[in-house]
Amino acid sequence: MSYTYQYPRPAVTVDCLVFSRENGSTRLMLIQRDRPPFEKSWALPGGFVEIDEDLPDAAYRELKEETGISDIELRQFQAFGKPGRDPRGRTISIVYYGFVDPEKTTATAGSDARNVDWYDINDLPPLAFDHDKIIEMAREELGL
Repeated sequence: MSYTYQYPRPAVTVDCLVFSRENGSTRLMLIQRDRPPFEKSWALPGGFVEIDEDLPDAAYRELKEETGISDIELRQFQAFGKPGRDPRGRTISIVYYGFVDPEKTTATAGSDARNVDWYDINDLPPLAFDHDKIIEMAREELGL
C-alpha cells in the first residue's frame, strides 16, 4: 500500500531513558553514536519507528539492538517535536523511560552504537540532538 500526499510528513523516532540507582545516586545509560549525525557523540538509545511498528515495540526493539537490554518495563514519558531538533529533517520523538538493577543488567553496544556506558545523572557528557533537554525535563518530572 502506498500513499502520495501533497504535504511533507515528519519522521517518527523513539528514545529511551534507562535509569539505575546505585549507592544513593541515579545513573543514566547512554550510547555513543557510530554514525552521522553526531557521530561519536553520546545520546539516548533510540531510532526510527518502522512503518508497520507500534511505538512501544519500536522502543523495545531499538533498546535491544543498541544495548542488548530487553528485561525492562518501559513507560511512555513524553513526545518531543521542536523543529530543528534533528539535522536530518523534521523528526518527532516519543520518549520512554524505565529503571533497571545494574547488578542484573549487562549492556553491550550493538547496531549503530559504538559504545554504551552509565553516567551519573549529575555528570553527563555533551549530548547529541536535544537529549540534554529531554533528560532535564525527565529529571524534573520524575523527581530524579
